[in-house]
Amino acid sequence: GLTSGVTAIGLGTDHSCALTAAGGLKCWGQNGLGQLGDGTGVNRTTPVDVVGLTSGIAAIGSGGAGHTCALTIAGGAKCWGWNLYGQLGDGTTRTRVTPVNVSGLAAGVVAVSSGYNSNCAFFTTGALKCWGSNHLGQLGDGTTIDRHVPVDVSLRIDDNCLAGLLAPDEVRCLGEPIVIDHPEEHRVSFIEGLHARVVGTGGSLAPAPPWCEGRV
Repeated sequence: GLTSGVTAIGLGTDHSCALTAAGGLKCWGQNGLGQLGDGTGVNRTTPVDVVGLTSGIAAIGSGGAGHTCALTIAGGAKCWGWNLYGQLGDGTTRTRVTPVNVSGLAAGVVAVSSGYNSNCAFFTTGALKCWGSNHLGQLGDGTTIDRHVPVDVSLRIDDNCLAGLLAPDEVRCLGEPIVIDHPEEHRVSFIEGLHARVVGTGGSLAPAPPWCEGRV
């Protein structure tokens, strides 16, 4: 059971996963496409371990339809389940019932987010890469071609303003770094909803400098 020791929950369309304090993953629900990662295609009404991921996991990527992705403590990404559109990022369209490494994402990833049939990874450098279904341009690479491995997303914010994780106390706009006056109190830590944001010590959000605001 999961009566204690759970640190995060990830919800897919018809399945759920829990991250344990030990860094392991347990999933349950529909499994016809291997999205539970237990090596079978059997639906589960109680949590089962994801094969090979009983430890070493930092976060779950929620939102996948028939697939699941996770961020490893080492900064890599792993996915499993349905792969018709390349949403597992392993360079194939083969469905996987156990986790596989996402191509090229062995380290440097700080967050993974899953859409219905696509995923994106955010890097310590401020880069963003996406893969999977792209029929509506959801990968942000300027095409509508499905991608079986991660491709770069150009984070253009307003007038060629690029915001990213360059250092704990700076964000880059128009090619120049902007240093926050009091880095001990504020740090640029992520792009929320593809907006540059500055996070204060209390966890509250404040907008980045006006010329760094906007959506891609």
